[in-house]
Amino acid sequence: MEREELLNTGGGEKKDSPLASLGVDLRLYSESLREVALEIMMEGISKYPIFAAHQHELSLGELLLDKEELNTEWSIHASTLEEFEERGIIKPILRQRFIDNYKNPHDFMCVFAIVPEGANFVFFPYGEE
Repeated sequence: MEREELLNTGGGEKKDSPLASLGVDLRLYSESLREVALEIMMEGISKYPIFAAHQHELSLGELLLDKEELNTEWSIHASTLEEFEERGIIKPILRQRFIDNYKNPHDFMCVFAIVPEGANFVFFPYGEE
């Protein structure tokens, strides 16, 4: 799924989406998330950092940015492909498909956006350096 589809910024009929505010928060968090992603990769923790974005409680990964503390709409947890596999979110049979679709982590953050209707991956570009 592309960022425009997830955030309802593409053409067609517009609907109010709880994800509309996600883009705002991701732009705000962009540099911090890039630093964490690079750290995860440079320390050899994973080649595939994933940021779980949510508005409720989540027991996945490590809390990085708390919406209550930062007065934003979304909280962000840092995780990895390996944790998603351990938790059964990504099935072993789909691992290679995930890797094949994973965009350059130096240019894009991999976000697992969680809303009441479900969850999906989206690759969101980091801001300009």
